[in-house]
Amino acid sequence: MTVPGDKLKLVEAGAETAYRLHKQIGFILRKANQRHIAIFAKHIGDLTPPQFAALARLAEIGEASQNQLGTMVAMDAATIKGVIDRLKARGLVVLSAHKEDRRRLVVSLSDEGRAMIEKLLPLAERITAETLAPLNGRETTAFLKLLAKLA
Repeated sequence: MTVPGDKLKLVEAGAETAYRLHKQIGFILRKANQRHIAIFAKHIGDLTPPQFAALARLAEIGEASQNQLGTMVAMDAATIKGVIDRLKARGLVVLSAHKEDRRRLVVSLSDEGRAMIEKLLPLAERITAETLAPLNGRETTAFLKLLAKLA
């Protein structure tokens, strides 16, 4: 025979394990990303984060094929193509034939793109610092290490 008090305990226990959106990793990551995007837009309003990422990576490596660049900035082929097309239209990147395989195109920074990214890199460091501002040094180190394990 079931005692009514036992049912109440089961309902209460079930409430503790119920799905709560605000406690889910995807929701929390999305909110953190939205905060970061808002901070990014406040400091760098004329580029999207994917455009900035492509320029920053090209500044690091010099040149790359479209597919290589996409892989290096975690974008699929269609996304990186759109990013490169928009950067090219603004005169920030140039496309040229690959030295060994003339069928392949290589993406590199234009002089204007190089000047822009050099100006923006210090702002990017401030964006990172502002995004991580709620954390202390140890928390930042642990947070970035844990996120890297998930990536």
